[in-house]
Amino acid sequence: MKRILPAIVIAQFCCTSVWFAGNAIMGDIARQLQLEPTYLAHLISAVQLGFIAGTLVFAILGIADRFSPVKVFFCCALISAVINLGAGIAGIDAWLLILCRFATGFFLAGIYPVGMKIASDHYRQGLGKSLGFLVGALVLGTAFPHLLKSMIAVLPWKYVIYSTSILSALGGCAMLLLVPDGPGRKHGQKLSFTGFLSGFKDSKFRAAAFGYFGHMWELYAFWVFIPVILTAYKDRYPTAGFNVPLLSFLVIATGSISCIASGLLSQRFGAKKIATLALFISCICCVISPLLLFNSAELAFIIFLFIWSIAVIADSPLFSTLIAQNAPAVSKGSSLTIVNSVGFAITIVSIQLINALRSAANAHYIYVLLAIGPVFGLLTLIKKDNEN
Repeated sequence: MKRILPAIVIAQFCCTSVWFAGNAIMGDIARQLQLEPTYLAHLISAVQLGFIAGTLVFAILGIADRFSPVKVFFCCALISAVINLGAGIAGIDAWLLILCRFATGFFLAGIYPVGMKIASDHYRQGLGKSLGFLVGALVLGTAFPHLLKSMIAVLPWKYVIYSTSILSALGGCAMLLLVPDGPGRKHGQKLSFTGFLSGFKDSKFRAAAFGYFGHMWELYAFWVFIPVILTAYKDRYPTAGFNVPLLSFLVIATGSISCIASGLLSQRFGAKKIATLALFISCICCVISPLLLFNSAELAFIIFLFIWSIAVIADSPLFSTLIAQNAPAVSKGSSLTIVNSVGFAITIVSIQLINALRSAANAHYIYVLLAIGPVFGLLTLIKKDNEN
């Protein structure tokens, strides 16, 4: 039993490394294909759209509930590894690259939410702590391509693609070989095209889901624009001494620590209280971002990014915990998956909104718009508390 959580965490880290592989090497791809800088948002949105399409299909068909989630995870890890390699094909054009990223995102639907389903089947007690480690692995996997980029800067960008595909395949094998289906799994569920919606009948499930939706409005837009913010800062202050890929990795990866910490704190203070606190802090970061994002004091700017990174993800495993705890047992996997689907659909709107409105003139205050999500989430949680 002790080896199961580490195995799930390692597998999740390895497999989610393909998620932001394109983001880490976007500059190299843009130069090679002679693309506009705004292509970054389209590339990231392609992954998110693929993930949304995948989660909708997985939720409607009840894949994670009707079949062994471990085997689903394994198959999707191998398929996403192969598709991810497509981004490194010689002579690839912009549209084929977007198609590859879309397909990668589609099969990530069998990795991230299914990994949480596997963990919740094994750890019905202390689920917040377990998902804290699991989402922490997602954060590291998301940040890892930036580290790879900084480490192999002298090598062709395709090595980032190759490395993340190998990791995804290894993660799938680790899950299959080391993790059995959990004792909490309900076997042999029948196909129900509306079963994935049953959780929303419960007010506690709805409150957790809406809090998660508000959190997602902010999270991925923040992650996507970290390299953009850092690059813009260096353009404004050429004497800034940081390495953009390395600092992007460090800022995003720091969130993995806050996921683990919030999971542990939730065992003492409750998942909802810690999630609400984290959402409030990240909301404050959005609001005060104009004061610090392009502050001439480089240290203050960097510290602020780290604080924001810690707050922006700390609530994620706790919302997932609340959703899993309040979802119907027979459709837990589908409930987690559909909430993920809606959440990631929201990320596309926020990413594209920031991308469309951002300019050199407003770059220091445009990220205030990210506060819309946390405000919505906080109002939902407060309303639920008042009802109780």
